[in-house]
Amino acid sequence: MRENMSNWNDTIVALATAPGIGAIAVIRLSGASAIDIVNGVFPKKNLLVQKTHTVHFGKIEFDNIVIDEVVITLYRAPKSYTGEEVVEISCHGSPFIQDSLLQLMIQEGARLAKPGEFTQRAFLNAKLDLTQAEAVADLIASNTEASRQAALYNLKGGFSDDLKLMREKLIKFSALIELELDFSQEDVAFANKKELEILVQQLQLKTNILLESFKLGNVIKNGVQVAIVGKPNAGKSTLLNTLLNEQRALVSEIPGTTRDTVEELLNIDGVLYKLIDTAGIRQQTSDVIEQMGIDKSKEKIIQADIVIALFDVNTTTPEQINTWGKEIGLDKIILVGNKMDLTTSDVVNNYNNFKNIVFISAKDKNNIDALTQAITQKVVGDQLKKEGTIVTNARHVSSLKKLLLALNDVETGLIQNVTGDLLALDIRQALHYLGTITGEITSEDQLDFIFSKFCIGK
Repeated sequence: MRENMSNWNDTIVALATAPGIGAIAVIRLSGASAIDIVNGVFPKKNLLVQKTHTVHFGKIEFDNIVIDEVVITLYRAPKSYTGEEVVEISCHGSPFIQDSLLQLMIQEGARLAKPGEFTQRAFLNAKLDLTQAEAVADLIASNTEASRQAALYNLKGGFSDDLKLMREKLIKFSALIELELDFSQEDVAFANKKELEILVQQLQLKTNILLESFKLGNVIKNGVQVAIVGKPNAGKSTLLNTLLNEQRALVSEIPGTTRDTVEELLNIDGVLYKLIDTAGIRQQTSDVIEQMGIDKSKEKIIQADIVIALFDVNTTTPEQINTWGKEIGLDKIILVGNKMDLTTSDVVNNYNNFKNIVFISAKDKNNIDALTQAITQKVVGDQLKKEGTIVTNARHVSSLKKLLLALNDVETGLIQNVTGDLLALDIRQALHYLGTITGEITSEDQLDFIFSKFCIGK
């Protein structure tokens, strides 16, 4: 399939660094004519006879006009990112110079690359499989340590290795069953059906583990919405400011100061959290604007992944806390008792019947670490410390679900002792869905869609 789509023989060019002013910029070319195009405007040295992975300093000129002093890096096929002839031009970071060099390369025979086309060519030339290619985009977009690690693991082939092992084992049995069909008149058995049954159960378990990892993968890739809720004057805005270590929300002793939600991002242990400071919730108010804020706060509670239910330890009764747990749900609520600086241990004892309440003083920044640890434990637990594949891509999840259904069909066929041709058909279906993840099975339209999400220079 890759060979059918890799009959591109033109040369592409794009800016590989971020647009705008900088110390340097990198312009990348890939294709059969990449070195020849640059060589035609680089008079100092004949690049056509230079070895791969060499660096050359000189001037790029056109019509006896020097455009810039540059550093040229050569990567000869197949020892390059794309598997083709690749040239990288490191020039000064003036936008005018960048544009001048790009226009010159296009004038000399290159065309402007489409989004993700360099990585798409790497895939088509078998330098990467599709999961690794998608990991490139994830790595570029990573904004936390956890997302970087997950993308890097997949880029190194961790996910690919899992799928490759599954595929190899299924192919082995598929071949044996196909062989039995060729000798159907001889009544011989090449495949051990009991071993196949055990293998299918192992693959089902592995697939379920990969699907289960998407819960964490989605958190790593998209972050977590955390709503801070409570009654007016419970200290929600103070807590937001304390967590962010800056005065982001307006704080006042007057209840109802926060009329609208305030949203900010916070990185805790490599996971991105969107903290949402909501308007104080009370049963009745004559203020129309405040009521609109309360209604919006209730919407945020429903939408949030985690809810920090903040209460004043001096004024909140255990009965009210019980009500919160029932309304919000124990699976997403974190109970936080605030204003410990204004109370005594006797008051705290009123809450002894509740498990996992975190007591803090948002104003004095006391015990805030315990709160961030409680948030981390609620969201990811110890999962980030474990090695292995974390699925972060919704496309992979869709194919894994279909793979699991196909494996279930194989298992059912074995139990019902169906004929070899039907069993082989189900196994081929499972192999198909494995192939859609790694790219053995795909279409040009699918590839265009996947790589269109990349930046142009990658």
